[in-house]
Amino acid sequence: MLTAGIVGLPNVGKSTLFNALVANAKAEAANFPFCTIEPNVGVVSVPDERLQVLAKLSHSEKIVPTRIEFVDIAGLVKGASKGEGLGNQFLANIREVDAIVHVVRCFENDDIIHVSGSVDPVRDIEVINLELALADLAQVERRIDRTRKQAKNSKEAQIELGALEKLSAALNEGKSARQVDLSEEEAEAIKSLGLLTGKPIIYAANVSEEDLAQGNEWVEKVKQVAAAEGSKVVVVSAQVEAELVDLSEEERADYLAALGVEEGGLKSLIKATYELLGLRTYLTTGPQESRAWTIRAGMKAPQAAGVIHSDFEKKFIRAETISYEDLVAAGSMAAAREKGLVRSEGKDYVVQEGDVMLFRTGA
Repeated sequence: MLTAGIVGLPNVGKSTLFNALVANAKAEAANFPFCTIEPNVGVVSVPDERLQVLAKLSHSEKIVPTRIEFVDIAGLVKGASKGEGLGNQFLANIREVDAIVHVVRCFENDDIIHVSGSVDPVRDIEVINLELALADLAQVERRIDRTRKQAKNSKEAQIELGALEKLSAALNEGKSARQVDLSEEEAEAIKSLGLLTGKPIIYAANVSEEDLAQGNEWVEKVKQVAAAEGSKVVVVSAQVEAELVDLSEEERADYLAALGVEEGGLKSLIKATYELLGLRTYLTTGPQESRAWTIRAGMKAPQAAGVIHSDFEKKFIRAETISYEDLVAAGSMAAAREKGLVRSEGKDYVVQEGDVMLFRTGA
């Protein structure tokens, strides 16, 4: 399951946003189930209207969306890399996530004191990125000491040492692990480190209700930082998300439209996360269920089948495939077959976004 860790300095709206996202997921539970694993972890089903359509076409008994886990990571303050706040606990939690959602305060409110005394999102970003880099540097240097001894007699250790030395030099220059050019072998060698600055980042610019549609000068500064490092920015309003909780689906749509936006923060964050990580969704449908599956862009049919079950990849023969749009236009899978719209794809087929697939496997 895809996991995104939500981080941020105190009083930027991090936990308010997390709680609102969780509550909004509950509000949509009829279509998109939600569950809480622990108080600071929420598993949210990814909204995908295509599943409703497929379920009607196939008379499916149930709908199974793909899911994303949001982790509200507490304890990040200046000095976290040295154990300040909940430092070590925070670092352990964040090493496990696929992407980081960094909530940045882009609103003024005299009733909510900023930990640094004023609103400055660029400064806040630098504080957190520095803590992540310092934690990574300490970890890399510890690993170098151990790997250097092993490298005398091991080619694998030599490859790892080369990667670690590149990382150490970059981190000492204030760069992130994401900016280091590593070969495939080197990247694989250091993968187990779970480097914090190696994870993709989405900046969630938290604004007031009035600025949700157009943003503000602080949002523009965040966008400049993100553009320079290849990250993404989503403009959200924890205030608005909290107000959406008690509204019906129709009332939500009206409220968002009145603010000049088409979707709430949950959908925006999920969309940005999928884009940043290069993820795609393919679909399966039948009388039993209509279901969405998450894969990485570029995956071939056997690998995509393996997401359902490892045996499907091993015993793959072919994939009967049709695009979602073609299936809906045909009206049913039987009609699509009659029109010759269902293709038989082999082992080299690269799965596309929205493919509806049925895998044929051997004994």
